[in-house]
Amino acid sequence: MSRTNSTLHSEFIIAGLPILQEQGTALFIFFLILFLATFLGNLLIVVLISLDHRLHMPMYFFLWNLAVLDILLTSTIIPKMLAGLLGHKSISFSGCFVQMYFLISFTAVEGFLVAAMAYDRYIAVVKPLNYNTIINTKVCITMTSTVWVLGFFVPILSVAPASTLPFCGSNLILHIVCDYPTVMLLASGDVTVQVNFTLIMAMIAIYVPFLYVLWTYCRIIASIMRLKTVESRKKAFSMCSSHMTVVFLYYVSNSVVYIGLRVESIPSDGRIFIGAVYYFLTPLFNPIIYCLRNEKIKLAL
Repeated sequence: MSRTNSTLHSEFIIAGLPILQEQGTALFIFFLILFLATFLGNLLIVVLISLDHRLHMPMYFFLWNLAVLDILLTSTIIPKMLAGLLGHKSISFSGCFVQMYFLISFTAVEGFLVAAMAYDRYIAVVKPLNYNTIINTKVCITMTSTVWVLGFFVPILSVAPASTLPFCGSNLILHIVCDYPTVMLLASGDVTVQVNFTLIMAMIAIYVPFLYVLWTYCRIIASIMRLKTVESRKKAFSMCSSHMTVVFLYYVSNSVVYIGLRVESIPSDGRIFIGAVYYFLTPLFNPIIYCLRNEKIKLAL
């Protein structure tokens, strides 16, 4: 980015929730409580899995990564949003793109991690006798390392070029975060190529893991239905119930937000609110789901 552009826009203004500005203090308290519940709930999962040797298994290793990821994701977004509710809406140019980078990174990592957890459950149900051989410590570390590396690499191709664009017009971001599509609307000149490239990358990052998760659960359900006794079927379903719930919540919430942010009949304030709720939804409910539906987590508690 040139010095001229830096001088013109040394910062952006994040609109937040304009329609609810009069209730800023009440919203701050509400979202602060949600943030603390989300942070402490996931921290509890991290501590339990770290300290309880009964949870030192591949499934809980992936869950530990998911809890760490949810802590990082909410910490990237929510503190700045809370500051905005108190009137501190400005964010530096570099700070905006750093937030954008980590937001996209952690979102991508979550999609890849959900797919890795699906593979773990697939092996546990479809190939139970070979589970300890296939899903060993080395495989777990390799899978999670690949997930994190891919997640941190993907946004570079979009965020780095975006940060070099001139922003000479409005610097008001109509969102609660430095969301890529929203920020790109403020860029000067034709950004069609960059936006289309990012859209293609996003579709690959979203739909490849999604199709894989769908395939694994089709195989899992088919394998379970072939079991001879009702008891064995219940046991097999219980092995996957927590992850199935998390997967369902993750993809449904993503779909609702994706559709909601693009329905023109919904006012901009409504779209911003939908985005705000989404950033709390899965990180808040993931630890609740595993604490309620997983017996070993209950024992650890």
